[in-house]
Amino acid sequence: MQPQLNTGHPRRWAILGVLVISLLVVVLDNTVLNVALRTLADPVHGLGASQGELEWSINSYTLVFAGLLFTAGVLGDRFGRKRMLSVGLAIFGLASLLSANAQSADQLIWARALMGLGGAAIMPVTLSIISNVFDPRERARAIAIWSGSVGLAIAIGPILGGALLESFWWGSVFLINVPVVIAGLIAVAVMVPESRDPRPGKIDVIGVLLSVVGLVALSYGIIDGGEHGFGRPVVWVSVVGGLAVLAAFIAYERRIEFPSLDVSLFKVPRFAAPVALIGLVFFAAMGVFFFSAFYLQLVRGFSPLQTGLMMLPFAVAQMAFAPRSAAMVKRYGGKAVSAVGLTLTAVGMGGFAFLGVDTPIIAVLALFFIQGVGMANIMPPAMESIMSSLPREKAGVGSAVSNTVRQVAGALGVAVLGSVLAGVYRGQVDGAAQALPAPARDAVEESISGAYGVADRLGPAGGAVIDAANGAFVTAMHWTAAIGAIVAALGVLMVVRWMPGKSEPEPQPVDAPAAAELAAAS
Repeated sequence: MQPQLNTGHPRRWAILGVLVISLLVVVLDNTVLNVALRTLADPVHGLGASQGELEWSINSYTLVFAGLLFTAGVLGDRFGRKRMLSVGLAIFGLASLLSANAQSADQLIWARALMGLGGAAIMPVTLSIISNVFDPRERARAIAIWSGSVGLAIAIGPILGGALLESFWWGSVFLINVPVVIAGLIAVAVMVPESRDPRPGKIDVIGVLLSVVGLVALSYGIIDGGEHGFGRPVVWVSVVGGLAVLAAFIAYERRIEFPSLDVSLFKVPRFAAPVALIGLVFFAAMGVFFFSAFYLQLVRGFSPLQTGLMMLPFAVAQMAFAPRSAAMVKRYGGKAVSAVGLTLTAVGMGGFAFLGVDTPIIAVLALFFIQGVGMANIMPPAMESIMSSLPREKAGVGSAVSNTVRQVAGALGVAVLGSVLAGVYRGQVDGAAQALPAPARDAVEESISGAYGVADRLGPAGGAVIDAANGAFVTAMHWTAAIGAIVAALGVLMVVRWMPGKSEPEPQPVDAPAAAELAAAS
C-alpha cells in the first residue's frame, strides 16, 4: 500500500507560527483591556470613564470587527489573503498608537473602533491560510494550535498589562501591540504565501451597512438602558430598531446572489451547531471577564499585575488542553468532547455566583482553571467542524461567519450582562447612597468605581460607602454569573441535539497488487 502524499505547504508549520503571531495581537489587546478597565475608570490616573463608556471601549472594537469580517473575508479572497493580513496588521498598529494617546473616553472609543477594522482584516485570513497550506489530515492539529495560542495571549495580556500599569501610564498597555505588529509584518512578508479564491464573491455593501447599524443600535439600547434605566423611550427605540434592522439584514442576505452572510449555511448541522455553540460560550465568557476584573481589583484589592496573575490558571488550562483536544475528538467524537467542555465552562462561570467579599482566593483560581479547561475543549472541535464542512476555497466564508458570531455574541454578552450587573448593583446600593449629596450619590449609583472615588474623598466615613458598594457589587455579580452559566448550559443541550458525533474512519486507498489479491480471495 502506497502512503498518501501530504498536500500541505513545505513550510506550513513555520507559516502557522506567523499566523499565531498575527492572531496574538488581536487577542492580546482585549485581554490587556480587561485588566486596564479599573484604571481607565479612575479620573486621576485614567480617563474617568463611566461603566457605559468602558463597555463601549470594548464594544466599539468588537462591533466594527464583527460588522466588517464578512467584507474583509471577501476582500482577502479576491485581492489576496497575505495582502489583507498585512493591511490589517498595519491598521491595527496605527490604531494602537492612537489609543495609547487618547485624551478622553470618547477618543479611546473611536480609536478602538479603528482597531476593530484592523482586527477584521486579520482574523478571517489566518484561518483561511491555515486551510490552504495544511493537508486535511493535519488541519485539526493546526487549528488546535491556533486556538491554543488564544490561551497564550490570555496569559501574556493581563500579566504584561498589569506590569505596565504599575510602572507606566495607562496608554502603555496599547503600545505593547506595536512591536508585535512590526514583527508580524516582517514575518508575513517573508514566510506567508499568497492565496486567493478562484471565484470570489461580490462585496455586499448594503448588507455590511445594515449589519453594523443594527448591531450598534441594539448594543446602544442595551448599554444605555443598563446605565440609566430601561424606562426611557430612546432605549426601546434603539433596541427594537436594532432588531428590525438586523431582521432586514437577514431577509436581504437571503435574496441576493453574493451575500456577505450565506444564510443557507445554517441549514447544515455540522456548520450551524458549532457556530451557535461558539456564540453562546463567548456571550457568557465576555460578561464574566468584564465583571471579574472589577471584583479582583476593587472588592478584593489586588493590583493590576496581581489581577493578571489571577487569570493565569485559565490561560495555562487553555495551552495545556487545547492542543490535545484534536486527539480527544478523534477518540470520543466532537459531540462528547464539546458537551464535557461546555459543562465545565458552565461550572466555572456559575461558581462566581457563590463568591463573596472574603472567599479564599484559591476558589477564584480554581474557577478560572475549570473554565479554561472547558473552553479549551470547545473551540478546537467546533472550528474543525466548521472548516471541514466547507471546501478549501470557501474557508474565508466559514472563518468569517464563525468569528462574526463570536464577536457579536461577545459584544452582546458585555452589553447584556453588563446591563444586568449595573441594574442589580444600582438597586442594591441605592439605600446606602441616599444620604449622600446629589453628585456623590450619582457617582456611587453609577458604578463601584465611582463609589470608591467618592469614598476616597470622604475620609474615615468612606468605609461605610465601600462596604455597601462591595456588597451590592457581589450581589450583582452573583446574578450575572448565574445568567452566564445558564447560557453556557443551554449549549450542552444544543450539542447533544445537533452536534455531529464521532466520525467513522476514512477508508485508505489500496494499491493495485493488493486490490488484485483481495479480488482473488473473494
